[in-house]
Amino acid sequence: MTQAHPDYSQAFQNSSGARTGRVKRVLLLLSLIAVASYAGIVGYMYANQGALLYKPSGELPDPAAVGLADVDVVPLTMSDGVTLTAWTAPPAIEGAPTVLFFHGQSGNLGDRADRMREILNSGFGLLAPSYRGFPGSEGEPSELALISDGVEMFDQLDSDRIVLHGQSLGTGVAAAVAQQRPEAQLLVLEAPFTATVDVASERYPFLPVSALMKDQFATRDLIDQITVPTLIFHGTEDETIPLHHGKELADLSDGAAQLHVIPEGTHNDLWSHGLWDEVQAALPQ
Repeated sequence: MTQAHPDYSQAFQNSSGARTGRVKRVLLLLSLIAVASYAGIVGYMYANQGALLYKPSGELPDPAAVGLADVDVVPLTMSDGVTLTAWTAPPAIEGAPTVLFFHGQSGNLGDRADRMREILNSGFGLLAPSYRGFPGSEGEPSELALISDGVEMFDQLDSDRIVLHGQSLGTGVAAAVAQQRPEAQLLVLEAPFTATVDVASERYPFLPVSALMKDQFATRDLIDQITVPTLIFHGTEDETIPLHHGKELADLSDGAAQLHVIPEGTHNDLWSHGLWDEVQAALPQ
């Protein structure tokens, strides 16, 4: 009599199906966690984009405490009622230009004292505003507000020789003012970006930055509309805003902007590589 063997096929199929189901549930859970984490990152970046772009810090020092004894501290009330603090000094040489200086994204005016000292030592005048929301100034910073303030301050200056100087973030402000005020004598872009949104896209390629970012400062879109003589300074070792940004702006200007590539220059040391000498040489006497 032949002994019947147990049929394990159904049990194996049930076991295999159970394992497959567990794997699918685990994968689904991991997918949900990944989606939730990504959404959390996107939400955080969107909610905190202002703090990532504008980084005021410290207290605004007295100019004399940072070697600028001839600089006055003045309140500037903008057309919307917001009062900004600015450092200002008239030209020491009659007929010399006045530099309208727009600083970078962090710190305060005191961190730029060395630049301002060179400007004043050359006999030039100075107007350097502290942005909205930065030490000494009221309000909240935004692209629209900073550019509007810059144009308003340009119009208030009692000078027919105005040099617009932008440093890093300030290049976006200075370029926009130059586009609206072609009577400026010179535009200086120190370590500029094509757009803040371009820099952010390079740093966070996994995020839909162009859809998230409000203040994009797209200098690339207006550089070919600027008729003010323009100097672009960029260091080869700039890790904050890579050199290709400055090169691209020069290309987009159709040759109207002069690009000065500083060998070994970084984001913050271009003045020690002769930037101000080049600026003075470019100005008509």
